[in-house]
Amino acid sequence: MSRHVVFGTGQVGHPLVTHLAAAGHDVIAVNRNGSGTFPGARVVGGDATDPQFTADVCEGADAVYFCLNALNYERWAEQFPPLQRGVLAGARHARARLVVLDNLYSYGPTNGAPLVETMAPNPTSTKSATRAAMTEELLAADAAGDVEVAIGRASDYFGPGATRSALGETVFVPALRGKTAQVMGDPDQPHSYSYTEDVAAGLVTLGTRPEAPGQIWHLPVDRAPTTRSLITIVYTDAGMRPRLMAAGWLTLRATGVAKPAMREYLHTLYQFTDPWVVDDSKFRHAFGDTATPLRGALGDTLAWYRGRAPAHAV
Repeated sequence: MSRHVVFGTGQVGHPLVTHLAAAGHDVIAVNRNGSGTFPGARVVGGDATDPQFTADVCEGADAVYFCLNALNYERWAEQFPPLQRGVLAGARHARARLVVLDNLYSYGPTNGAPLVETMAPNPTSTKSATRAAMTEELLAADAAGDVEVAIGRASDYFGPGATRSALGETVFVPALRGKTAQVMGDPDQPHSYSYTEDVAAGLVTLGTRPEAPGQIWHLPVDRAPTTRSLITIVYTDAGMRPRLMAAGWLTLRATGVAKPAMREYLHTLYQFTDPWVVDDSKFRHAFGDTATPLRGALGDTLAWYRGRAPAHAV
């Protein structure tokens, strides 16, 4: 039995812990306050920026997973790197492999070209520059032989429990109620959406396969539909007529006056105004893993939302 330590028990960390425990591993789930119940796993609370804490909790680990995020999205560039450095220190102390969940910020605008791992970083904002620098730090640590690092990148999430995402409760909850879905950008552009169960399974692969370290991998993702066609599937499965409202640059800017956090989305709006298609062929060819068919993944997600909604609200 190998030991796996997962930092972060949110939208991806939660299913990751579940996947690892189901595979029979010794799993430690780490979050800020030690909250939550995860069958087959121990839960520990603490400060991931503290290298002594991370060294202690990673002791004896074979693989460590970084699935944390900054508490405050507006202070992301300030809060995020110290979290990674703390977990990196813990993995280095344990001589464990570090598997890092990454997003697609560092690529910047691609003018519609499919995203592949060999693309050079093209940061166009503070957040994307921060992500690019964090990736450079990780790959440098791996190259130096300090610690094995594998980086798994995913697009915008959807799935059971992934409520705070571009394809989260602003789409599935309105679908169940026959209300209007809220999205960003141009809903008629193709956009890759990552199913959290596939993301978690992909991270397990990166944590256990010998050929994974020292590289960036796009985690399994199904075909890229248009956002409109995807929402049509969700509403049809919910037995409702599709209703959609898309917020563009002007709307987000105006909303940001009252809600400063909304202004932050302006920096990555290009992901929703241009084609945003993730190529996962490198992962598929190396490991043979494929994404869950989109229709089934959407159905499972809708069922989860239906199960958590009060009967009078659906």
